[in-house]
Amino acid sequence: MPRKKKMSAKGPTQRMLRVGEQIRHVLAELLARGEIHDQFLASQVITIPQVRMSPDLRIATAYVMPLGGENIPEVITALNRHARFVRGHVASQLSLQFSPEVRFRHDETFSEVMRIEQLLASPKVRQDTDKK
Repeated sequence: MPRKKKMSAKGPTQRMLRVGEQIRHVLAELLARGEIHDQFLASQVITIPQVRMSPDLRIATAYVMPLGGENIPEVITALNRHARFVRGHVASQLSLQFSPEVRFRHDETFSEVMRIEQLLASPKVRQDTDKK
């Protein structure tokens, strides 16, 4: 009797993480070299902290953050406008069965960290932590 593959709904697989990291490196190099010909993007410094892959590896969601957190909607719009070019570049750099569709989204982890730090620094929480 053949063994069934277990599908885990707990999180990404090792392959999803590996492919996402490879795509992140390709995107970072693409932006660092200025290979996307867009005047607005050329004037921005953009960080790509994470790329998440869909389970079938056909969609790559790249989370981006411009330096200083400014012009976020414009940066996302500009990157999504060049998504076809980016997809072709990713396909030429990586040997995957399918070239994933690349979607760009705002990375909200920095703002979430700031929110948590503000909560921890609030007088109510500080009062609770100082009692120990």
